[in-house]
Amino acid sequence: MEIFITGGTGNIGQYVTLELLKRGHSIRLLTRTPERIPAFSQMENVKVIKGSILDFDVLEEAVKGCDAAIHIALGWGNTPPEMLSNDTKVTAFLLDACERAGVKSFIYTSSTAATGNLRNGMDETALRIPTDLYGSTKAASELYLLGFRQYYSKQGGYGEKVKMRRNIIRPGYTYSNPAVEGGASQSDDRFKKIAQAIVNDENLTFNVNDGTQFLSSRQIAKVYADLCESDLNEEVFFALGKNSVSWYEIALMAKEMYPQTKSVIEAEGEKGEPWLYCVDKIERMFGLSFDSLEDLRDHIRWNLDRAIAQKEGKAVHNTKHEFC
Repeated sequence: MEIFITGGTGNIGQYVTLELLKRGHSIRLLTRTPERIPAFSQMENVKVIKGSILDFDVLEEAVKGCDAAIHIALGWGNTPPEMLSNDTKVTAFLLDACERAGVKSFIYTSSTAATGNLRNGMDETALRIPTDLYGSTKAASELYLLGFRQYYSKQGGYGEKVKMRRNIIRPGYTYSNPAVEGGASQSDDRFKKIAQAIVNDENLTFNVNDGTQFLSSRQIAKVYADLCESDLNEEVFFALGKNSVSWYEIALMAKEMYPQTKSVIEAEGEKGEPWLYCVDKIERMFGLSFDSLEDLRDHIRWNLDRAIAQKEGKAVHNTKHEFC
């Protein structure tokens, strides 16, 4: 398949790109800064397209002749109109452009934030009750995607039906080491701060119940690829690890990996059973079930290595690829 990807050089997208290439697909990769990661431009079966998700003319041209489109890039704004304009409007435009271009499959990257606060055991049927603008933007884009079944011919009258399959992936906390030289990592910096504290002998305190169902970008890429290769339509998938890991446990792992540290790691609160998203659907539909512990350890080690390098006065590259 010929697949168009927005955000394909970012935290999640870099691994989605590599997974799809490994499976024999060809990729059209939208990025604002092709020069930042030259490795992608040099890969076989990758066409790098310079542009932003706000360049509607570029998007419209880029999807022509594609079999599938995967929208991962995030548009950001500080106010409701900015979020609407920079993210939801982009998604609505891209949906329409893909349908008009004859694209057969569209995958939208939403977030657990679309459903708001975690209710223990919630699955994909849970109500969308977002608690911030980011979650509202994701929920709104989901509804545009699911409601885009046909055009209107006039007010109150239905027109041509949509042929394109449309599906949604809701990641939780997804992290990554750069997939290639100069590549991206997640924008959240808690792993970085823990590593720096451990390397610099600083004490840390955590709520013992503060954690989540971490999933690496390498792992979530398999969800994207399997969904892209399927005939499913109008499905929503939570994509998270099956187990919850606390930040306290992550700090302890970091300390174990850097035993010379003088840092003291303390926990507050009384430990209870973690609340979990139900991730049975990706196992039921694709046979995918993820234990993120091995990848977590690798990511902790990568952050420690960067913290050690910085302590020694060495330069480390900026891994935040924001607003891809």
